[in-house]
Amino acid sequence: MDLSSMVPVSSQSYGKAVDAYKKAVAAAATVTAYSVLARGMARELLPDELRAAARWAASLLLRGRPHAAPEHRTIVIKQREEESRFDNGFYADARAYLATRIDPHAMSRICLSRRGGGNGDDGGGGGGQVLSMEVGGSMTDVFEGVEFTWESVKPASDGRFRDASLELSFDAEHTDMALGRYIPFITAKVEEARQRERALKIFSSETGSWRGSSHQHPATFDTLAMDPELKQSVLADLDRFLERKDYYRRIGKAWKRGYLLYGPPGTGKSSLVAAIANYLRFNLYDLDLSAVHSNSTLQWLLTSMPNKSILVIEDIDCCFDAASREDGYGKNRKASEREDGLDTDYSSDSSDDGPQGKMYRRSGADHQQNITLSGLLNFIDGLWSTSGEERIFVFTTNYKDRLDPALLRPGRMDMHVYMGYCGWEAFRTLARNYFLVVDHPLFLEIEEVLTEVEVTPAEVSEMLLRSEDVDVALRVLSDFLREKRRRTRKEETEDKNDIRISGGDRVVRI
Repeated sequence: MDLSSMVPVSSQSYGKAVDAYKKAVAAAATVTAYSVLARGMARELLPDELRAAARWAASLLLRGRPHAAPEHRTIVIKQREEESRFDNGFYADARAYLATRIDPHAMSRICLSRRGGGNGDDGGGGGGQVLSMEVGGSMTDVFEGVEFTWESVKPASDGRFRDASLELSFDAEHTDMALGRYIPFITAKVEEARQRERALKIFSSETGSWRGSSHQHPATFDTLAMDPELKQSVLADLDRFLERKDYYRRIGKAWKRGYLLYGPPGTGKSSLVAAIANYLRFNLYDLDLSAVHSNSTLQWLLTSMPNKSILVIEDIDCCFDAASREDGYGKNRKASEREDGLDTDYSSDSSDDGPQGKMYRRSGADHQQNITLSGLLNFIDGLWSTSGEERIFVFTTNYKDRLDPALLRPGRMDMHVYMGYCGWEAFRTLARNYFLVVDHPLFLEIEEVLTEVEVTPAEVSEMLLRSEDVDVALRVLSDFLREKRRRTRKEETEDKNDIRISGGDRVVRI
């Protein structure tokens, strides 16, 4: 064969292949250009509905193509642990959570039960009703756009124990989300719901231990008769406290907050404490320091308080021989109580290391009081302050100026709340509480008198309780306020006309 005769043919074939390749590239470029142009024209000319329909049709075509099924994961949540036979806490949490997610209109078969007597195993629902899946049933929950499938699995027919279980299934690619965010989210939601729904208790200190009883005080921030701005500032402070767990840990401080409520008697200090407890859903621990006889007992009482609790010490000025060291109040109080027939025993440490004022006692007490102010402060702001988390300390007093400055500083009493006399807005709250009225012909007269007299919310409440007829009750209150104003003016006039002779006891009236 003559190889030289084949060279032109090969060159010719090669040239044709190159030309064909060039044409193919040009055609592809043209198609791409037209495709880009078409998409641009579609965006400009076609309405959103048609473009959405086109995308939907394309997705249907793609679904019809065979593809590998995504890998799934399943988490089994048993009712009891097989080894210990103890109840699985997350099983109860999952059932309580799913009870709030079940749509009775979307499931053909569901189970209905009534919440038990406070065992807390199930939650959700309203009116005591609890919804749950029937054994063998399933439902889908969506969290952060991801579908999680729950199934109630029938107990095995063989075996010694026949406990129910739940199975949680999801795409394997969402495993980290399921374990890291979804499950903790369920636990947090259920705990929050139980915290809101649980019956509150109030504990009192008796013989060195806590004794609890049901606390059903109806006070809320909506019904509280106090200055609206002050009320909102307390609410905002409580909300900020609840949200700063990580912040407190980061700065190395105990997660706690202290409030000092001060003002004249009858201004609503106890009602505010009850409203705080109802708002936070924290149990109350009412500490009677006169019944505690040593710092060690005090320490045991305080450290045995659980998290999410409120410690209340009322009339704190009556418990210690406090800052009176500076102004002689302790000495004056001792003398005045002797005049009243009370024999008091005061003692204080003269050390400069901190307040060491001891409690005083009346004569005839069974035990000597050895409680010191420093013993209390060590728990509030010392090394023992980190023995618990999410705690509120509330001290009340009628005489703030009698307290030791060491007790008042930030970190111990972080917010000082003055509970003053009844103002106009506080009265309106009381009128709404008692009679569901927001306006009345006597309101203008009452508002005018309230600016001239000092009357406590307790006194106003007592007048409003005199009758269930709003007209009668408001007239009684108006008469009471006008009489109080008359007496106040009379006393002011008499004070101006009294001349006290310096160095003597005789009073000359002119």
